[in-house]
Amino acid sequence: MAAAAAASERVAVRSFQRRKPARRPLPEHLPRERIVYPAPSACPCCGGTLRKLGEDVTETLEVVPRQWKVIEHVREKFSCRCCEAITQPPAPSHPIARGRAGPFLLAHVLFAKYGLRLPLHRRSAAYAREGIELDVSTLADWVGASSATLMPLVEAIRAHVFAAERIHADEPSRSNRSRQGAIPIPCALPPSIRKPPIPVNLVPQAPSPSA
Repeated sequence: MAAAAAASERVAVRSFQRRKPARRPLPEHLPRERIVYPAPSACPCCGGTLRKLGEDVTETLEVVPRQWKVIEHVREKFSCRCCEAITQPPAPSHPIARGRAGPFLLAHVLFAKYGLRLPLHRRSAAYAREGIELDVSTLADWVGASSATLMPLVEAIRAHVFAAERIHADEPSRSNRSRQGAIPIPCALPPSIRKPPIPVNLVPQAPSPSA
């Protein structure tokens, strides 16, 4: 009886062929560094002359660590031998007046804070591990000054969004909500009913005590 019951509970499963996993090729747009390993100059068996038949190429993905550098903006002074007048090229413009941060560093700090949602104290600790001491107050000053510099761009995006015939407002996810409540995200609708025809999203940020 037990054997019959066990036989009746069996389920037939169709056989299948497991596909062999295939590796996706590495991105073509990445630069390639070619390392050619030296081959023997003569045949290891008989000592005869070798000729190339082909080559086997194995690709490995590698990352170059971030590098810090200091750019020295040099403005040479010259004096006229006739009238003793001193001339000098004008000072270059910086994103922050009298600031020591370059545009790429400021973009990196802003993207880490608003794009990756990383607080400034974590960025300060990460920079310290790389040998760069940047206090949280310094990073906060950079963020504030950069925000003031980018306000004309923000106002242009706002005017572009509100110039559409219809505006769609969506509530952000819980992870993107501010402590003081959710914020609607206005954006222009698809091209069929959007005017002007460029898709833009505007994400306002509510005041928050978090850094």
